Amino acid sequence: MTASTDSDVGKFLNSIDLLAVDRKLGEVARVRDASLSGDTVKATVELGFPCNSLHDSIRDRISDELRAETGAENVEINLQTRIIRHAVQKNLKPIDGVKNIIAVASGKGGVGKSTVSANIALALATEGASVGILDADIYGPSQPHMMGIVGEQPVSEDGKTMLPLRAHGLQVMSIGALIDPDQPMVWRGPMVTSALDQLTHQTQWQDLDYLIVDMPPGTGDIQLTLAQKVPVSGTVIITTPQNIATIDARKGLAMFRKVSIPVLGIVENMSTHVCSNCGHEDAIFGEGGAEKMSRDFDVRVLGRLPLDARIREQTDSGKPTMIAEPESAIAQAYRAAAWNISAAQAAERTDHSSKFGTIVVEASK
Repeated sequence: MTASTDSDVGKFLNSIDLLAVDRKLGEVARVRDASLSGDTVKATVELGFPCNSLHDSIRDRISDELRAETGAENVEINLQTRIIRHAVQKNLKPIDGVKNIIAVASGKGGVGKSTVSANIALALATEGASVGILDADIYGPSQPHMMGIVGEQPVSEDGKTMLPLRAHGLQVMSIGALIDPDQPMVWRGPMVTSALDQLTHQTQWQDLDYLIVDMPPGTGDIQLTLAQKVPVSGTVIITTPQNIATIDARKGLAMFRKVSIPVLGIVENMSTHVCSNCGHEDAIFGEGGAEKMSRDFDVRVLGRLPLDARIREQTDSGKPTMIAEPESAIAQAYRAAAWNISAAQAAERTDHSSKFGTIVVEASK
C-alpha cells in the first residue's frame, strides 16, 4: 500500500533494506519526525551504528524508495548517528566511560585475530565512532607492537587508575605496556584473571562507543573471567576457512552462548590469498568453513578478509592497513566487516538500566 500518512511513511522507512549490512532500516535505526505534506517528504533517521562513508548512499536509497512509494517529488532526509548502550550479562554493571564491549575471539591461535581486532577497531573509528582496544592476551600481548606504541607506558593521576594510551585515534590498554617486551609472563591462572580484571576496570576509558577486546585463543581462564566479570554486549568469532580452524571456532562460539553473551557473527579471515605480483585470488585454505558454521549455529557471516603480505608488513610496522592504506581494497573489506559488526550490535537488545532510579526499601518504624 502506498504511504499516505506520517505513520505510513514511518512504517515504510523501517521496511527499507540497507544493502551494505543486509538489514532492514528498522532493525538498526530509529525513524524520527517522518512527515508527508503535499509532494514533500521529510524524515530524520537516527542510525545506530557508525558508517559515515555510507551516508550518501543510504540517503540516496531512502530517497529513491520514498519517491517510488509516495510519489513525492521532494524528499529531505536528515541522517544522524546515535550509538547506544546494549544489554550485557545479568548482574554485571556497565563500565564507566564504555557503552559497548565487543570481544573478538577464536577457539584457536594463528587465525589472525589480533590483526583483525586492530583493523576493525580502526575501521569503526574512521566511520565516526569513539573506540578503544583492550589487549586481553596476557601471555602474548601484540597490540602495543601493532599500534606502534612499544615502550610507551600509561600514566596514573591518582595512583589507583590508569589513563589509556593513544594510538591512531584509539584508546589502547595492554599488559604489554606495563612490562618489559622481552619478559615472559610466567603466571598461573588467578594472576592472569586478576590482571585482566584490573586492565578492564582500572583503566579510565573516556566516552567510548565501543571497546574492542582482543581475546587470547581457547576457552580457558581469560574467557571465563570475561564472562563472569566483564559486561560484554557481544562477541565476534574469527576463523579461517579450513576445518582444523572451524573445529575450534565452533567450540568458542558455543562457549559464549553457554555464558549468555550474544554472538554477533563470524568473520572469516584469510578467506582468499591475494598474489602480491598479479593480484590473483586463490582460496588456499579451502572454502565454506564460515558458511557451514553460519548454517549450523544460525549466525551471520559478518565479513571475509583476504590473506595478503601487505597486512603482515603493515601491522609489523605499527601502522595497520586501515592507517597505512585506508583507500585500498583490503581496508574496504575491514570497513565492511566493521559496518556489519556494529550493525549486528545495534540490532541487539538495548540496556535500559540507566533509565531506572535506585529503589530504596526502608523498614517502617
